Amino acid sequence: MFIVALIFNANRMAQFKIITADSIQIKFNLYSKDAPITCKAFIQLLPFTKTFFHARVSGQEIWTDDLTPLYIIQENASVFTQPGEVVLGPAAPARVKTVNCLGIYYGEGKGLDAANIFAKVAEEDAEKLKQLGNQVWRKGETSLTFSIID
Repeated sequence: MFIVALIFNANRMAQFKIITADSIQIKFNLYSKDAPITCKAFIQLLPFTKTFFHARVSGQEIWTDDLTPLYIIQENASVFTQPGEVVLGPAAPARVKTVNCLGIYYGEGKGLDAANIFAKVAEEDAEKLKQLGNQVWRKGETSLTFSIID
């Protein structure tokens, strides 16, 4: 099981982190300026637990497709992601194939449809994220718990 928490510090950009059962921490920086509505909506979902799988088509990505529906606009949306970016699919427009999906790219990939790109792994933790992604690739799935740090 993994635990993800948000860290807020007035002197730094907002972050969340994944904590593995092995106590490995992977930090992510929120794109508060590029995707403020998405960041706020994501924060408001916390805490939650979901099962994440390895992507079959979109590349080096772990994802879940049962995120609580978010009725927000598409912002900073693209199929083109950079390694380490985190994406989510808002509930509208309904034609979008990423509706209610949350994905974390640990390497190269391209989404099936546009999703809101709202965070990226902290540079110093990129290798840890690759290791997590490869672990999910080998095992097929993992449970992730997302929560906020008070």
